[in-house]
Amino acid sequence: MLARNLRRLTCLRTTSTSSSMLNPNKAKIVPEQLSLLVAAYRNLSVSIICNSPPKTQSTTNAVAKMSDEDYKSAGSVYDFTVKDNAGNDVKLDKYKGHPLLIVNIASKCGLTKNNYQKITQLKEKYYEQGLRILSFPCNQFGGQMPEANGEEMVCHLRDAKADVGDVFAKINVNGKDADPLYKYLKHKQGGTLGDAIKWNFTKFLVDKNGQPVKRYSPTTDPMDIAQDIEKYL
Repeated sequence: MLARNLRRLTCLRTTSTSSSMLNPNKAKIVPEQLSLLVAAYRNLSVSIICNSPPKTQSTTNAVAKMSDEDYKSAGSVYDFTVKDNAGNDVKLDKYKGHPLLIVNIASKCGLTKNNYQKITQLKEKYYEQGLRILSFPCNQFGGQMPEANGEEMVCHLRDAKADVGDVFAKINVNGKDADPLYKYLKHKQGGTLGDAIKWNFTKFLVDKNGQPVKRYSPTTDPMDIAQDIEKYL
């Protein structure tokens, strides 16, 4: 199509030039020439765009991969950005100056009832003193957090009477697709028999400077962490 339009345009220009030599008053671009010129330009533009290498996509992927691998060099949890329950970005530096309790939660685990109740109690007891609780739903352990992000998650926690702090989007905490924040937490506070998160309700205590200072097993009762929390308030 592009070649044909260009050939026709050349032919018409030749004819027009010849006419203009005989009659200078006729030296102008006729409508058909203009239409062919526009069509040729459009085809040329599409050809250039479609045949160009996808530089933007490859660059974006490279940046994403680099960011994911940079967790080991992060200075604190404040270097990370996560998604809230509605899918919006949240920079964790908003929590500067607050001790944090970070926990992966689930709705249908044998540990759910006690942890929901006790985490709620921790928030009620220490929120005014600065404690912030960050809860990350995770479905990696027995599919025990089937609720979707958004309204379904909000309704579940409301019905369970669980005020478990700031609730973020569902994530993976283990494997290559683990959220970079959790890769960092595991790197800084390894667990027994390997760094992997063993089950729902593993807990990390982070000081006011964003440094992970302690890790607790899934079976640790949240109220048993109270004494440690008081050290960092």
